[in-house]
Amino acid sequence: MASSIVIAGVGGQGTLLASKILAAAAGEKGLFVRTSETIGMAQRGGSVSSHLRIDAKELSPIIPMHHADALLAFEPAEAVRMLPKLKPGAKCVVDTDKVVPTNVALGRGVYLAEEYIALLREKCPAALFIKGAPLALLAGDIRTLNIVILGAAAGAGALPFTPREIRAAMAECVKPKLLAMNEKAFELGLKAPGVRW
Repeated sequence: MASSIVIAGVGGQGTLLASKILAAAAGEKGLFVRTSETIGMAQRGGSVSSHLRIDAKELSPIIPMHHADALLAFEPAEAVRMLPKLKPGAKCVVDTDKVVPTNVALGRGVYLAEEYIALLREKCPAALFIKGAPLALLAGDIRTLNIVILGAAAGAGALPFTPREIRAAMAECVKPKLLAMNEKAFELGLKAPGVRW
């Protein structure tokens, strides 16, 4: 069942918590799991990515090019950044709400939103695209976006875990006072239709 999953976002989007939840779900099933994170300038809204290697004891914790089975992306530009990691036919769930980088906000760069989505549509024709922010806000906090995307990924069959297994892992990883809100975010993502082009 070896499975390699890349989670990509920017600082503050909960990339590492999403990774921790999936790792806990793997552990609960008795599967060997390795994780590796790249956080860079995360505190300043920089790129953050997490690699999970599930049931793959002989493999590196860092997913090489063209080996990822799935991509969960919390932002379109970060999804594009991870495209080289994906194997042909990899499952992708992408949040379409952009996060403008600091250099773009300062007028020192350009954010090519339409081009990013077009490239993702071309390279991942079966990808599920979702606007997660409204659902996260409906759950009670924009910071539940990561859980919305986990729910959408579970609903799209992009993960090697059932929704019940992910919920159980959430109960281990999320602070008790925040659990009900995150459970709501997961359900909203799970039921969201998203868009497939």
